[in-house]
Amino acid sequence: MALVASTAAVRDVSAHATVNRPDMVSVGTIVWLSSELMFFAGLFAMYFTIRATVPGLWETEPELLNIPFSVANTTVLVLSSFTCQMGVFAAERYQPGRTGSLLNAVRWGMREWYVLTFVMGSVFVAGQVYEYAELVHEGLTIASSPYGSVFYMATGFHGLHVVGGLIAFLMVIGRSFAARRFGHQEATTAVVTSYYWHFVDVVWVGLFAVIYVIQ
Repeated sequence: MALVASTAAVRDVSAHATVNRPDMVSVGTIVWLSSELMFFAGLFAMYFTIRATVPGLWETEPELLNIPFSVANTTVLVLSSFTCQMGVFAAERYQPGRTGSLLNAVRWGMREWYVLTFVMGSVFVAGQVYEYAELVHEGLTIASSPYGSVFYMATGFHGLHVVGGLIAFLMVIGRSFAARRFGHQEATTAVVTSYYWHFVDVVWVGLFAVIYVIQ
């Protein structure tokens, strides 16, 4: 009887035991972002190498940059990280859409927060395009000087990553409408998308500090 009771107890414990395994989607995203970090590290290295080679360009070329406009554009992108995280909180509680008025942000779901993040990211990209147009008008192009080349390459590749993030937001929002039930997979997709967006924002803060602040 004691043996039977012991066996039953072991089976009961095994039935209720859980194994905490890492989410492979999250792990894969983090590994991929690590490779992206190395890519941007290469861009930073290129920037500082060219600056050390032709330091005279950094005495005149940065004067063409519109610092107040860039600060405002950067602020929009940084704030989008906060709206993105609010969308993550909603996804984690499996709330795809709002439960109240559109004017009541407290009851917003993942979609509303991600749509706002998408809009803010789009504003940043539009601002960057406007800045490029102004700089080209002033004579600073990718072929005009080594400074122009490294400036457009660093900020341009980052801009492409922002566009990639915007596409990801559209896919997440579309998937939330297509899914019959907003469950773990949909929430995980929303969360890993936020990893990418936060990464893009942090990289831009570094680029902004190096290109616009330190000059």
